[in-house]
Amino acid sequence: MTFSNDKAIYLQMADRLCDEILSGKYQDDDRIPSVREYAVLLEVNTNTAVKAYDELARANIIYNKRGLGYFVTKGAKKQILKARKKEFMKERLPELFRQMQLLDISIDDIKSAYDATFGVVATSNI
Repeated sequence: MTFSNDKAIYLQMADRLCDEILSGKYQDDDRIPSVREYAVLLEVNTNTAVKAYDELARANIIYNKRGLGYFVTKGAKKQILKARKKEFMKERLPELFRQMQLLDISIDDIKSAYDATFGVVATSNI
């Protein structure tokens, strides 16, 4: 994994695990890699992985079964989606709108680009 400099590595690791939950790689009550396994996989210090797991446990995304490892909390996907949508709407969307206005990009331009990206066939409203 390539890490960026704008966010702590442990938070980027936590985000990656959340992405994996959102993508369906891990379902409710699935066991996730151990702290050591994840640290080796991402080539980071084990203490950094511990911080990522602690962060996710505090957010009730994962839970620890003593002696068995960490598991995905029931409803974690829904919780992650809710938090990410809120963050997107509050933090990212205003900047996107500002850039659209500066660059004279309309909602129709965005819709056309979205449709082209996701293979949606344009339909007319005739």
